[in-house]
Amino acid sequence: MTGIQSGLVLFGALMALLVARVPIGIGMFMVGATGYVWFTGVEWAPLMNSLKNLAYARLSNYDLIVIPLFLLMGQFATHGGLSRSLFRFVSAFMGHMRGGIAMASVGACAAFGAICGSSLATAATMGQVALPELERAKYSGALSTGALAAGGTLGIMIPPSVPLVIYAILTQESIGKLFMAAIIPGVIAMLGYMLVIQVIVRWRPGSGPAGVRVPWPERLRSLLVVLPVLLVFVVVIVGIYGGWANPTEAAAIGAAACGILAVTSGGMRWKGLWEVGLGTAQTTAMIFLVLLGADQLNSALALSQMPTELAAWVKDSGFPPLLVMVAILLVYVLLGCVMDSLAMILLTIPVFYPVVMGLDFWGLGPTDKSIWFGILALMVVEIGLVHPPVGMNVYIINRLANKVPLADTFRGVMPFLLSDFVRIALLLFFPVLSLVLVRTFQT
Repeated sequence: MTGIQSGLVLFGALMALLVARVPIGIGMFMVGATGYVWFTGVEWAPLMNSLKNLAYARLSNYDLIVIPLFLLMGQFATHGGLSRSLFRFVSAFMGHMRGGIAMASVGACAAFGAICGSSLATAATMGQVALPELERAKYSGALSTGALAAGGTLGIMIPPSVPLVIYAILTQESIGKLFMAAIIPGVIAMLGYMLVIQVIVRWRPGSGPAGVRVPWPERLRSLLVVLPVLLVFVVVIVGIYGGWANPTEAAAIGAAACGILAVTSGGMRWKGLWEVGLGTAQTTAMIFLVLLGADQLNSALALSQMPTELAAWVKDSGFPPLLVMVAILLVYVLLGCVMDSLAMILLTIPVFYPVVMGLDFWGLGPTDKSIWFGILALMVVEIGLVHPPVGMNVYIINRLANKVPLADTFRGVMPFLLSDFVRIALLLFFPVLSLVLVRTFQT
């Protein structure tokens, strides 16, 4: 059996476990351990030797400290009432337009994503804040829930982003460069969603009526309230890329700043601090369990020689590089039907990354190619959060809007999916969109 065939058997076994509702981290560990024994001659001793070093080798990585710190920053933002301030600020400037409150929800999701790093947390938090306002303004259920489900994906598009940190660790890429590269695609995503809302409300005016115009003094007051939050984002991103703070130090500064803001402006109490600590610990434990499972599976895949054989086969096949990239992106869309974004990154990057790095795309150098592929992968992974049948963001928002049928929410998110595909095509054919800031600040 060839390495590619062996790898496909492992992936098939993993898919079967996922269908049986086995948690992704445990499923990857089980398949990886079984494959490791298989490829080492059905001997248990090599697996035992590997296991005694596996956890330490992964979890002693200093760069991983940035994950719980960014999660802590997001927890402070979630429980500290910062989301409400952001929504009020954007709504004050846009709420008077037709569809303005829905656009304000998307804008607030983008701003919240700049201090959160999690799509699910962004969707859940902004849903609690924005859905009552949208319902009060008599927005249609499909538009309000669709906009919030799509807007929630900006939680991982706008840096800091936990999946981007994982990608950087797996590929030995710069976290700061990846964060910088994600800014313009994230802004394009936000503007694309707002454009979709404008098209919908002009096609169906009753779906998003105009709100009340807010006087300028109140707008300026709302701006003053959110300025510290925006300053946190600037300090974290500029600090990392400017070189005066490494990602861990910048994440620690951001977490501390969000904690202070949550206590002073959000009125967080002791109960909130307990919830913040517990939420951070639970999410960190889940991510690290998935990391360990992925490491075990990747060890088995390395023994099978699947990544090496696949990269060589694709390179020698004569397929156009863009066709290969489109095929990879379609695989991500399909995987989004059965697993979450983090699992997709951990499972596929060790297989797809060597393939991509062995091909020529627009004459890009190795570093540019690595960054470009990371942003492309992140955007396609993000689609899995909203497209059926899984679409975790859709289910979260629909659960909050219990008066809206699930079918209406999925129907409402479809125009935003079209915007996602247009954005992916733009980035695929114009890599400069993700590389321009990296190149500008390098020079």
